[in-house]
Parts: sequence; C-alpha cells; structure tokens
Amino acid sequence: MDTTAATTPLPAAAAALACSPAAVTRLRHVRTRPARPAAAVPVPGWVHPALVQALRAQGVTALWSHQLEAAEAARAGQHVVVSTGTASGKTLAYLLPAATAALDGGAGRGERTAPTTLYLSPTKALAADQERRLAELAVPGLRTGTVDGDATPEQRVWVRDHAHLVLSNPDLLAHSLLPDHARWGRLLRRLRYVVVDECHAYRGVFGAHVGAVLRRLRRVAASHGASPTFVLCSATVAEPARTASRLTGLTVRAVDHDGSPDPGASLLLWDPVVDDPAADGTGPAGPHGPDRARRRGVVAESADLVAELVSRRIRTLAFVPSRRATETLAGRTRDALVARHGPEAGGRLAQAVVPYRGGHLPEERRATERALRDGDLLAVAATSALELGVDVAGLDAVVMAGWPGSVASLRQRAGRAGRGDLPGTAVLVARDDPLDAYVLAHPEQALDAPVEAVVSDTDNPYVLLPHLAAAAAELPLTEADLPAFGPGARAVVDVLVDRGDLRRRPGGWFWARPDRPRTDLRGSGRGQVQLVEDETGRVLGTVEASRAEQVVHPGAVYQHLLRSYVVLELDLDAGVALLRAGDPGWLTYPRTRTRTRLVSADLERRLGRGRLQHGMLDVVSQTTGYVRVDAATGATLGHEDLELPERSFRTRGTWWAPDPDQAAELLAEPVRALGSLHAAEHAGVALVPLVATCDVFDVAGSHEVHHPDAGGPLLVVHDTWPGGAGYAERVYEVAEVWARATRDAVAGCPCRTGCPGCVVRSGCGSGNQPLDKAGAVEVMRLAGG
Repeated sequence: MDTTAATTPLPAAAAALACSPAAVTRLRHVRTRPARPAAAVPVPGWVHPALVQALRAQGVTALWSHQLEAAEAARAGQHVVVSTGTASGKTLAYLLPAATAALDGGAGRGERTAPTTLYLSPTKALAADQERRLAELAVPGLRTGTVDGDATPEQRVWVRDHAHLVLSNPDLLAHSLLPDHARWGRLLRRLRYVVVDECHAYRGVFGAHVGAVLRRLRRVAASHGASPTFVLCSATVAEPARTASRLTGLTVRAVDHDGSPDPGASLLLWDPVVDDPAADGTGPAGPHGPDRARRRGVVAESADLVAELVSRRIRTLAFVPSRRATETLAGRTRDALVARHGPEAGGRLAQAVVPYRGGHLPEERRATERALRDGDLLAVAATSALELGVDVAGLDAVVMAGWPGSVASLRQRAGRAGRGDLPGTAVLVARDDPLDAYVLAHPEQALDAPVEAVVSDTDNPYVLLPHLAAAAAELPLTEADLPAFGPGARAVVDVLVDRGDLRRRPGGWFWARPDRPRTDLRGSGRGQVQLVEDETGRVLGTVEASRAEQVVHPGAVYQHLLRSYVVLELDLDAGVALLRAGDPGWLTYPRTRTRTRLVSADLERRLGRGRLQHGMLDVVSQTTGYVRVDAATGATLGHEDLELPERSFRTRGTWWAPDPDQAAELLAEPVRALGSLHAAEHAGVALVPLVATCDVFDVAGSHEVHHPDAGGPLLVVHDTWPGGAGYAERVYEVAEVWARATRDAVAGCPCRTGCPGCVVRSGCGSGNQPLDKAGAVEVMRLAGG
C-alpha cells in the first residue's frame, strides 16, 4: 500500500476501510487532499435588497471570490463559464444578476416587463433540485417554475405566463418551447440570461445535439428581439472557455479560480484481489488461466464495502457502471447487512439501501431523491444520474465500482462526499479490466492528471440534419443563419431540399411538410422501447431502441427495483418488450459480431511501423446470442443462439494497418495473427476512455487479418453513434499515448496468457477465441506503443 501522500488524519469512512482486515491486501493507495480556506468578498451594492435579505436569512453574508467575478461579468453582458469545484456555490454566479434583473426590471411595471432567465440542466433531477433550493430561498417577488416532460398542462401555462426564472432541460427546449416559440413570447422577448448547468455533461453526440439546440435558441430569441447572456457552470471541465465556446458558438470568458472553502478529502484505490476466484463469485478463469491472483467482481466487492460503511451509519453513495448493477449492488448490500447483523437489525439497515437509475419511473426517482436528501437512506446505488449537482448534502463516502471513464467523472463523483465542513472519502474499486489495471499501476493518472477536454463533434451531419429541419420549421432559414451551425450546414440544407423536407423561396428555406421534424438528443434516433410486465400490463421502464437487442433480447434477465424479470418477447417495430417476473438464478450477457467497411479517409499519418487513418466507415453488427452465467458463482452455464437481424450504420473511425513487411511477418502464423489483433482490439478499446471523455458504450472496435478494403491486417476503433461522436478522432490525435498505454497495460498484467484484466472481454462475440496476449503487446509496439 502506498500511503506516502496521506499526511493528514483520515476521515472516519477512510479510517474504517483502511483499518479493515481486507485492506492488508487490497488497499493499494491513499491520497489525502488538505483543506483550503475561503476567499470571501462582500456582497456588492447592486444586488437587490430582497435577495440580500433572503441570503442573510440562510446565513449567507458574504460571497466567495469566484461568485462575484462571474456574477459581475454576466451582469456586464459577458458570456461566462464558471469552472470551480463541487459544492462551490456556482448557483449564485447566475442567481445574483438574474434575480436582481427580474426584481429591478419588474418593480412597479408588472411582471410581464421583467427580464427573464432560462435555466437548462442535463437532468430533470437537477432542475427539480434547483427549484427546491430557490423555493427555500424564498426571495419576495421572484417567481420561479420548472417545465419538463413531467409538468402538467396547467403548470406549463403558469410558468409560461408568470415565471421570471424558468427551469428546464435541452429536451423540452428542443421538442416543445422552440417549436411553439410564439406561445413563449413573454419569456423570449425579455430573455436576459441563459444558464447552462453542468456543461461538461454535454459531450459526444449529446453535446453536439445540445450545441445545435442552443444555436436554435439564439436564433429564435433574436427574432423576438432578445440577445441573452450565457452563463455556463461546471465543476470539472478542461479548457472551460474553449469548451463553452464550442457548445454555444459564442466567445466565452472563463472564471476558474475557486474561492470556496474545501474541507479536504481522502481517495482510496482498492484492488479486490483474491487467490481463489471461484470462491468469491468471479467464477472459473476460463480458457486463459487461472494463472494469477484474480480480482473479485467489482459489484460484489463494492457491495461489501458499502455494507461495512452502512454498518457504521456512514452515509454512502455507490456509483456503478450500468443500470443492472444498481439493482445487483443494492441487493447484495442488503443481503450482507442481514447476514452480518441478523434479520431484525440487519433488516432495518437493509431498508435504508436502495437503487437509483434511469429507467425507473419519475415518481420512483423523486421519492429516492427526497429520502436521500432528508437523511432517511444510508446508501444509494446509482448510475451517473446522481453524478451531477443534485443536493445530497450530508454524504460521508462515495464508492465507485470501477474507473468512471474519465478524470473529470472521478473528481465529480468523489466530490459528492464531504460537503460542508466535514472531509469526505472516495473509494475507487478496480474492475478486472485493462483500464482499471492501468490506473492501479499508474495512480498518477487518477490523482494528478488534469481533467480531459470535452469531446464533441458539432459538425456531425447526422446531428445537424434534424436540427436544421427543426430550425426551418421554427423560422425560415436564411443564408445569414447558416454560419452559426458550422461549415457543413449548407450541404445539409441541400440534402433536406433534395429530400423534399425544405423548399427554397426568396425569403429563405421553408419547412415543406405538414408534420413537425423531431430530434432525439440522447439516443440513436430510434426511440425508446417500453418494458411491460406480461401478467399485469404495468410499464416497468424504458430502454433505448438502439441497445434493446443487447439488453432486452428474448431470454435476457432484466433487473428492476431489486426484482428479476425474464424477457419473453422483443418487438422493435411496436417498441415493446414483454417481461415476466421471476429469478432463474442466472444473469445473461449478449454476444455480438461486427464487421466494418471503409468508406473514406479524411486524415492520414504514420504511426509506428504502419499507417494510421481517420474517416468514415460502415459498421455492420448483429447480436448472435447470449451467455448464461450463474448469479452466485459467475460460472458459465451455457450459450444460447439468437436469430436477430443485422444492423448497420455509418460513423467515424480510426484504423491502423501495418506496413507490408510487418504484415507479411505477422501473417506468417495466421492463427497467431488473428489472436494478436483480437487481443489488441479488446485492450485498445478498453483504454480509449483514458484519452477521450467517453463511456464504455460510446466506442467499439474490430479487427481483421485480411480486411478487404485494406488488403491486409487492420485494427479499428470506431464511434458507436451514427455520424460519429468525436471519440475515434481523439484516438487519432493522441494515438501514440493510447498505443503506449495499451501496450503497458497488457504487458504489465501478471497473467500468462490473458485475463479480464488485460485482453479478455465479457460478451465477446467469438467467446474470446483466439487471443494471444504476447502478440497483442507486439502489435501495439508496432503501432507506436
């Protein structure tokens, strides 16, 4: 265990885990961050007296330096992004000028003349939390209201007609407010500020969509005579001014010197190694070992850590990588508490542990948020839905089941603990995969590296097409409008004209169809599949149609609120999957098969002893079956075949081909060549989040020994979104770093022939056969590693 940086006393949660018997073999590193004092400044005289009084009633008599700097910049009409730590009070950066403008502007002249503010958050939970905070502040004369997909028609009308500060999200802005902008004339005519909270969440395809929506908003606001000032907030974003400018299309000033107090924190790196994997729920090692001490399943290990903390009444938030894992971790934690404390005492503790994820119904999520905020819960297992700034003050610890995908997410999640004056504890539990193994071996990547730049391709034609159609339906498009949407906008408009969606007239391009154009900001454009219980007809939740064949294919085991369901039928045309309640005793993992067709190369350069290219490609994939795995031991119970259709889409990718002499040497042993490329693909895709801010489903890979378009061996990394998301291009830009990290991760793994910590991947369409670990190291060395 490396504790060289632990120079201050540990918080209670960190001390409890560091002193546990398991820490002897599993605690790999402890880092403490010292406390930092506040830089306080007086409240300026221009702030409205009613707001000053409301703040004083809550004990706020001074500001932190960054709050004042950002507020005064916004008040002066400068677009500004506030990039400071978690719980640093960024809300006041926009609330001071926005509330003051509303109260000053409407005094004595009626509320319809008061300047307005539109607040946008990436989640409904965050907007609802902001409204709750504003209600508690209770500024006399300031009217606020939330309008989202859950709002009733009566609530929408009230907000539209009366609210000074409207809280919403990009989805409602795109699908309702902008198409019906004439009805929202009061808001838009007086629009003074647009607040974009947690702007680091707008990355990849989602970020490109939101960037287009914000450009549509600027255009519609201008037609109503308004030119709002944008205020963006984020706790964790690199190059904040550049990121905010790319998102909004405006020149944005950064405020990134944090004047808030920091109580300090401790970060623990936890390596759940076990000598006997079968005894711990990881199952047998399969065809590639057991040739080393293996890591226990990350969810099982995290559940035990959460149970240890809950037993000590330490309030904990656990982050897991998937929706299903929230249910599994909460269930395992409950079982561990009952086993440890008995059915009565343990049962009481178990009732204070719940899952939280997207896919739960809105009322279920709101109930969990209230219980967590009110202190009725001791632990919540969540996906990234609770990573953002929802106020859950009072948390003592955060447990992260696996590397969260980026340094930015690591710091954002760790910052959920230790709010107020008490230091927090964050624990990163390593998964048995190449990226987590690399972080354990190179802790500076997690602890000292700067946060990554937000990756987003705002010129993606697949994104621009529906938004330019929507923009034309809102107001006729003109030549003067197109530069705001990027250099490719005119070509996209021509496509819309050729399709008959737009019609050119002297006044611009007009929407030519009777129906409204629709955009899917968060998905693939294929919509959602409803999950319906067959015996009751109850809707359990939803899943993206683009992922349905992997998540709710026939025979899949699906978990919802700690109950198991088996999928009976999937009908993508109807958008429905039928499920039956019941626990078969196993979990399921899909098997997929993928091939690529190279379309065009836009970028090309040398990389190592080969050629690296980036461009467009077609991806053809098929879910061919699934694996049944024992829920208790992790042992493979069987393989089942499925007859599902192939799916294809065009996206962006980066591919590497060795030089002819290297290719000939590699192909001298065809079976080894296939295993080497296969293993290199698994490890390389797993390491992409090290260099690009992405999630596990945002990128994929493929390999071929004889790729028909390359004329030889080819290794491919591609975005999983139609049109691309910018991640594969990031791999092209930093390919040397990526190749070296992949090589080091595989070479540094102590196994002999390959394991989940380096080259073995669950759900591999070919069952991880063949794999050649040593060959993968050689391939990545040739690729510049």
